[in-house]
Amino acid sequence: MDIFSAAVMLFLIMDPMGNLPVFSSFLRHIEKKRRRVILIRELLIALAIMLLFLFTGESILNFLKLQRESISIAGSIILFLISLKMIFPTQEQEKQSAAGEEPFIVPLAIPLLAGPSLLATLILFAHQDTSRMLDWSLAVILAWAVSAIILMFGEVFERLIGDRGLKAIERLMGMILLMLAVQMFLNGIQSYLLHIK
Repeated sequence: MDIFSAAVMLFLIMDPMGNLPVFSSFLRHIEKKRRRVILIRELLIALAIMLLFLFTGESILNFLKLQRESISIAGSIILFLISLKMIFPTQEQEKQSAAGEEPFIVPLAIPLLAGPSLLATLILFAHQDTSRMLDWSLAVILAWAVSAIILMFGEVFERLIGDRGLKAIERLMGMILLMLAVQMFLNGIQSYLLHIK
């Protein structure tokens, strides 16, 4: 997997389009100037957490003595479930913080941006090839930067695309993620079959 493919996968898992309405609901009651400061802070915290998991992921897997194939298959199942939720969303509960309360780390940085599925994927990347940590880091930063731009200009996107447009884009992103999940699963099975021969 090259840097661009990895970045696209991470971007799809971050799902900034799907997170736009949730971010808006949490920041709606806060002044516009303060809102931007909070958003930048949460984005930077999320990036720091992503890079931390990327660079400590290999140590975690070595400690648990997990094989590459099992990580690949498990990762594909996680992505498969996420993609299904994106394609067939359930009735969402409105998530709003108490008036005047500023979100800090939870829920914007974690789990909306740096969620369990994204962190598991980063651990998988680190385990696949430790010699390409620079590539994986660039992929993380690229995916994060595009997501950050979308979330920073969320109001503009919501006005231009509208609610139906956001839902359509999220479902399209879910379809792409579903295909990536299936490919990752097949790669894991193929690698396992070659390993046991």
